[in-house]
Amino acid sequence: MSHEILIQLTGIFILGIIAQWTAWKLHLPSILFLLIAGLIVGPGLGLLHPDQLFGDLLFPMVSLAVAVILYEGGMNLRFRELRKQKIRGVLLQILTLAVLISLVLGTVAAHYIIGFPWPVSALLAAILVVTGPTVIGPMLRHLRLRGRVSSLLKWEGIVVDPLGATLAVLVFTVVRHSNLRDGLTEALIDFGVTLAVGLSFGFIAAAVLVVVLRKFWLPDALHNPVSLMLMFASFTAANVVLDEAGLLAVTVMGITLANQKWVSIRHVIEFKETLTTLLISCLFVILAARLQPQDIQGLGWNSFLFVAFMILVVRPASILAGTIGSSLPWQERLFMAWMAPRGIVAAAVASVFALEFAAKGYPQALELVPVIFLMVFATVLIYGLSAVPLSRKFGLSRANPQGILFVGAHTWARAMAQAIMKEGFSVVLIDTDRENVALSRMAGMPALYGNALAKKTREEIDYGGLGRMLAMTANDAVNALTCAHFMEDFGRQEVYQLSFPPVEQDSRHKAIPQEQHGRLLFGEGLDFFRLNHAFGSDPTIKLTKLTKEFDYQAFMSEYNNAAIVLFVLKSNHSIEVCTVDSPVDPVAGDVLISIVPQTQQAVAPTTVTSSQE
Repeated sequence: MSHEILIQLTGIFILGIIAQWTAWKLHLPSILFLLIAGLIVGPGLGLLHPDQLFGDLLFPMVSLAVAVILYEGGMNLRFRELRKQKIRGVLLQILTLAVLISLVLGTVAAHYIIGFPWPVSALLAAILVVTGPTVIGPMLRHLRLRGRVSSLLKWEGIVVDPLGATLAVLVFTVVRHSNLRDGLTEALIDFGVTLAVGLSFGFIAAAVLVVVLRKFWLPDALHNPVSLMLMFASFTAANVVLDEAGLLAVTVMGITLANQKWVSIRHVIEFKETLTTLLISCLFVILAARLQPQDIQGLGWNSFLFVAFMILVVRPASILAGTIGSSLPWQERLFMAWMAPRGIVAAAVASVFALEFAAKGYPQALELVPVIFLMVFATVLIYGLSAVPLSRKFGLSRANPQGILFVGAHTWARAMAQAIMKEGFSVVLIDTDRENVALSRMAGMPALYGNALAKKTREEIDYGGLGRMLAMTANDAVNALTCAHFMEDFGRQEVYQLSFPPVEQDSRHKAIPQEQHGRLLFGEGLDFFRLNHAFGSDPTIKLTKLTKEFDYQAFMSEYNNAAIVLFVLKSNHSIEVCTVDSPVDPVAGDVLISIVPQTQQAVAPTTVTSSQE
């Protein structure tokens, strides 16, 4: 094997993962750093040449990778979400009226601002109706938006991608005909065929997977490989019948699997999420590296003006028109009007169709790729930097959410939650006991009746203001499973569960490996039953403000080291959860939330402070 090829392949992977980590560290969209990395090693330093490296395999590989990304996105779309939030009507308007307005205005702008011929302008506008789910998804997870805007942006980002690719095919169909009427007629027929083919192949592939999983015809180790096999088969078969119908097929397959009720696909989704991250990391580096220095240098002021027009005029006009007659608050409409980052589908589709249009006698089509990459880069940068402050300005998200989701609403879990809520932080409790839920609500705390592991229960949670989850049931295994389920919502470092019984008393907890449970709460061996005993029959929580004169050591001495510190309210309005792996180190000005021996509760000086998120 040539060392040069090996180095380039390894370098793509390394650059992609480093860019992902950098984005996570700086709380910015990863695509921004992936594009920068690709531009540096490609047109910048000339170290990576994707066309030479992959040859004729490049675009088929990109197409299959995009199919995986849309498949994974489709598996996160559930119709129950549309019914619950009553957004089916407005979503349909966005996918039809808003897309049509974007297509028309984008075509006019490309023709008169950049100077492209009408066919090339229409192609550019068709590609740019998409919004990137690879960018929107991480943004939404980071923002934790309130209201219906999060669901609308997620559905739009995933569903409109195959629609944009289909529109590009239809434009190409019209262009290749000398007679406009014949071209439009064939385009309309192709559109109907695309819908039929995409829906059919996607549904059939999903049905086959459900049957083989429900009948247990596969060992667990083959669930994910067979899922990928059927997805690739439906994508390829649909594309053979009609170009770009495969993207619709895999999206339909994902949506069908997400909404069926016969088999669990959670393990399939988790695998696809990891695979999608790896594919995105490599794809953007590869596609950005394909740009030539002369392509970038050829971007004139008109290209930048076109991008500005798409951001400031086309997107707001299309969304405001698409939400006419809806009950969406104006804040949510304006936020949606300002949120349309482009991603991998726009870049991939542009790379393919630019060559096909150039071959049909439109050499200007080769200029599409740098313009679309400029659009991707600009929208990711602008929306990525402005999403957080704008969402907070409109009251759709909170800065540094510190609230707590309590799984378990028994007596002392309610006492902890109430103490946290009185300090101005958000709390939500979940329990399978109706009485516990009723008592929580009577105390003024949001509470849900249901199993925290159930998909329906998780979809009913209002995540606004929540930043972590505490599993506090009496069952250690349930707590561990709950942490595993909520890791994707809060991250591994912000899911906690009660400690296990001490080893010398009960060694059964060894059956749960460390990587399969959350961070252990409060202290070694402080399991459900020891905490239940510590609270006694009259659970109360002590809030103690530390000062220079009465520090943490003095506090513990006051209670003969018998106090159990649960949380520390920091002076910067954040909550520090006390865990086995992170001993508390409070300072003057911090407020301790703790359990103290009941006979000494009135001894130490206390101050209840008001903290705000």
